[in-house]
Amino acid sequence: MVQLAPTPVNYLSAESIASYGAIITSFMGAIQWGANLHTLGKPATNDRWIDRNVWAWGVIPAIVSWIALHIYIPVGLFILAAVLAIQLKIDQNTYAYYFDHHETYLAFMKIRKRLTYTATGCLMWAALVILFIQA
Repeated sequence: MVQLAPTPVNYLSAESIASYGAIITSFMGAIQWGANLHTLGKPATNDRWIDRNVWAWGVIPAIVSWIALHIYIPVGLFILAAVLAIQLKIDQNTYAYYFDHHETYLAFMKIRKRLTYTATGCLMWAALVILFIQA
């Protein structure tokens, strides 16, 4: 819709994909909190990232998403895409600790990668359309 819709629908579409991207990005950060709840009550791993920083990372995507919604939409879309890509890398490194079975972890990461690539591609495409095709 960002690319094909006439004005003003294309503006509404741009705001809509930015909002959806922000929600997804925030949600993916929140999953860290949910997954980390699994470790509560267990002895510390002596891994600063797992023991403490994952809790902070669970909030950072929501803050960045909120900021991305308040700036020029194409820039915000690129920021959201970048955060999703960063989240994927962090998730690959941390989720292995949360799954009891390696096969389940691999299956989850397979779908996680596909969804991230799709969402990131859509956000970047919309940003490029706004910047270069509709200008």
